[in-house]
Amino acid sequence: MVRKVKRKKSGILRFAVLLLKVGMAAFVYKSIIMPGYQHIFAQEYEDKTMTASALKPESEPSVSISSDQLNSSNAILINLKDHNILMQKNSEEKIYPASLTKMMTVIVAIENLPDFKKEITLTNSVFQGLSEADASMSGFQPGEKVRVIDLLYGALLPSGAESCVGLADYIAGSEKDFAGMMNQKAAGLGMRTTHFENSTGLQNKNHYTTVKDLAVLLSYALQNDTFREIFTSSRHSIQPTNKHPGGITFYSTMFEELNNQSIAGGKILGGKTGYTREAGLCLASLAKVGNQEYILISAGAKGNHQSEQYNISDALAVYNSIGKDDYNVNSTKVPGDVQHDKRRLNNPPLKFK
Repeated sequence: MVRKVKRKKSGILRFAVLLLKVGMAAFVYKSIIMPGYQHIFAQEYEDKTMTASALKPESEPSVSISSDQLNSSNAILINLKDHNILMQKNSEEKIYPASLTKMMTVIVAIENLPDFKKEITLTNSVFQGLSEADASMSGFQPGEKVRVIDLLYGALLPSGAESCVGLADYIAGSEKDFAGMMNQKAAGLGMRTTHFENSTGLQNKNHYTTVKDLAVLLSYALQNDTFREIFTSSRHSIQPTNKHPGGITFYSTMFEELNNQSIAGGKILGGKTGYTREAGLCLASLAKVGNQEYILISAGAKGNHQSEQYNISDALAVYNSIGKDDYNVNSTKVPGDVQHDKRRLNNPPLKFK
């Protein structure tokens, strides 16, 4: 019995000593070791905070232009990086797109013709009705054998209708069936107020879109390297063909009308013009201002090919206005449904799939 008591006391003593050691270790950790680690943790958090702050994107620049300064009845300006809408005017109103249609024609052709060196023969049927409709042409002739890449340039730069129909016939068998492919692509991109009847943009009451839908289209198409290369080219020379032994040189209708005019702090990189009597003067353009790229789609400007090109002057005015009013950080509304705000402009980002 005595031995059992002694053993019990000895066990209690060892347990007490163990508790004492644990307590002393905790005290040393808290008073000596922990402060050092707390300093390290604090420094690590500070470094992360500073890094996050350094990576924080700059505020969205404002646009200091009002609707009464625009000749176009419809317009939309977006930041290409985040698709934020900086300015819009009647952006969801139905318009006739005229030759801005050819942006869809070209991106659908690019995605369905992987061999850009392949030659396509332009048949007589390709040219039927184009002259009577006063369509703009690339300069090709019936029976001419043309590479796919040259037809793509011919469609966008000089806005050649025969280039579009030639691509459409070859890909889908007919322009009507190709228009079906265009509509399918539009639906896939979420262009909900768009319907195409042809590949050229020649006037048809059932051939319509909105500038907002066209911004979705151009945002998507510019992700394709081939489309971007063509869209931003000022000229292109084709190789000799069976009808043009000396080749042909195409010139961008937009760059010709731009006539070396520049924008402050940036550059207009590329674009596509459009015009019909019903559509007015139209323009889809890409510009870089500072470190950001922007897309502007405009339509419905008065005038024609012989008048002042108000679509071009609108683009210059809008791009020159970016960032000119950044001292005002409050959202304001100006006449004519044009809104601008340094931060978010109260407009959700443009969405496309």
